[in-house]
Amino acid sequence: MRPFTYSRANDWSAATSALADGDVSPLGGGTDLIPLIREGRAAPGSLIDLRGIPEATSISWSNGGVQIGAAVTLRQLATDKAVIEAYPMLSEACGAVGSYALRHMGTIGGNICQRIRCWYFRHGHECLRTGGSHCSAEIGENQYHAIFRTGPCVVAHPSDPAVALVALEAVVHVQSAQGQREIPIADFFLTSRDRLDGETALQPGEVVTGIMLPAHSSGGTQFFEKVMQRAAWDFALVSIAGIKRRDGEVRLVLGGVANTPWRVTDSIEEDVASGGLAEDDIETLAQRALYDAEPLSGNAYKLDVAAGLLRRAITTLVA
Repeated sequence: MRPFTYSRANDWSAATSALADGDVSPLGGGTDLIPLIREGRAAPGSLIDLRGIPEATSISWSNGGVQIGAAVTLRQLATDKAVIEAYPMLSEACGAVGSYALRHMGTIGGNICQRIRCWYFRHGHECLRTGGSHCSAEIGENQYHAIFRTGPCVVAHPSDPAVALVALEAVVHVQSAQGQREIPIADFFLTSRDRLDGETALQPGEVVTGIMLPAHSSGGTQFFEKVMQRAAWDFALVSIAGIKRRDGEVRLVLGGVANTPWRVTDSIEEDVASGGLAEDDIETLAQRALYDAEPLSGNAYKLDVAAGLLRRAITTLVA
């Protein structure tokens, strides 16, 4: 392991100035960064801790929406009463992450920026993302990988909160020494067709400063469920976040099935929003949502898991 130095920022200006040096990495809870360093997938010369920035650790409400600092922990979001009332699917998704200790340390900014969990990438095997000529998982051990092909790498996105944030139409605030910008969450996550050296739209020197949830996504009927191989401390085999907003619009997003959180097609969401669906109609919609899936040799079971989650989510939203 390469030695590194540590410092703590008191404001975003100091943090982004430090991050302008390409050898510096931001530190929140460290629950992904430290394993990456240990596995040889990251080797920063310095870490800049974001938890000393007041805005980074705060949850602030305005005009019915909420601004969540990047260093707010997953446990805070899972237990905050106001978040539970307005955005229950986000609190449930945060509460489904890992163990109590991981939720206590892990931050929302770090969670959505975490690197992929493919064992070929993590442990030095042949991998497109590390400069290799092919994706070993495509013909190898792929039982936890994607069933929707969105690029040459077949890894599934690992974040649980990301699925809920896409359903809630979150906006990610990022900053660098050159300035600030806002990225709709649907544009924040990139497929392996878009880039192989990362999973987000962050550019060198940029850091997530916070996440904004709009007022129009609060309340309504919200649903989140995660299916795991083990009862706890595991990544999703498949997950789903669904919302029927107060204005009647429906959004359905699957996790664990593609390089990014996978939004179900507009036509299916519109049919769910129309209501009045019989059990056979719900089954048909669940199957339609999976028409484009191309399972790998070891993960066809995800089709059945995803269909079951879709049925339960749609049933809840139309009730």
